[in-house]
Amino acid sequence: MSLNNLGVYHITPAQKQAIDDALASIEANLTSVTQNLSNDDRQKFGSINETNKLLVNKCREFQQTQSSLASPDVDWVEFEADFQDRLFADTRLDRLATITRMLSDFKIVHDYDNYQDALTDYDFSKYKSTTKTPGFTGKVDELRQFFPNTSASSTLVTKNNTTTE
Repeated sequence: MSLNNLGVYHITPAQKQAIDDALASIEANLTSVTQNLSNDDRQKFGSINETNKLLVNKCREFQQTQSSLASPDVDWVEFEADFQDRLFADTRLDRLATITRMLSDFKIVHDYDNYQDALTDYDFSKYKSTTKTPGFTGKVDELRQFFPNTSASSTLVTKNNTTTE
């Protein structure tokens, strides 16, 4: 894989709009059915661990297969609705985690490309400032602030982010 121009694929304006529209639709659909928990609520209610999920699954299984053993104090219709909503949310969270990873990877390669090009531009500007080309000395002075551990005259930043004297 080339170290330059990793982000060769770009999102078109139509794709950006479609993604934004899909996200807006998700937000609109969730707004009416979700609760906005405080940090204390999130801590209090938490998330059931794997063992407790097994307990829920086993109680559901008993209710479905041997309903005579199920507690009459539990609203089993509501239980099942909660179970199905939890299952739906869980599988969608997995999908969203994958999408988050995809967007993160997409962003990382474009960040990397921008940074490498900025280093190339900085090196070019340093070279041009030695030729006394107007404007480049000021530009180098402005960009040098992003390299606080280098001296003004002896260190060059290379494309692989190493320094040489």
